[in-house]
Amino acid sequence: MEHCEECGFSYDLAEAEAAGTSILAGAADFGTLLRGAGTKVATRRQPAVWSALEYACHVRDVLLVQRERVLHARRAPQPTSEPMGRDERVEHDGYADQKVDDVARQLADAAQMFAHVLGRLGPADWERTLVYNYPEPTARSLRWVAIHTLHEVRHHLLDARRQVS
Repeated sequence: MEHCEECGFSYDLAEAEAAGTSILAGAADFGTLLRGAGTKVATRRQPAVWSALEYACHVRDVLLVQRERVLHARRAPQPTSEPMGRDERVEHDGYADQKVDDVARQLADAAQMFAHVLGRLGPADWERTLVYNYPEPTARSLRWVAIHTLHEVRHHLLDARRQVS
């Protein structure tokens, strides 16, 4: 079982079918954090570490990209996921300049969209695979994609909390 040493998250693939509900809860927690952080929300404590707002934008985009990856895996025989360009998006999409209420709403919407797609997977769909490029190109099941996405939400919520505490 994969395990993240930094945040303590363990990849339990048996929990994949419940990932959508947990992702929705994580997105709601992100919204609460964003709206309650005041001026700290867009402030970077260190130049190379994202602000809470930037982490929220990243998670929103992860959810949208992961949704498309799952949909692609359902329709293509040997799908490959393209890198999302996470670092470039911070600048290209102006993460630091986005409005907190807009990002919180978009994050909730992206979580709902991803959870909806996961909720429509049948037993055989969960075992479908795609070549996932992180950390190196490897065939991954949609169970893994769901759990990895939940890890992204929880890990970056922890990162964001560190930025506003």
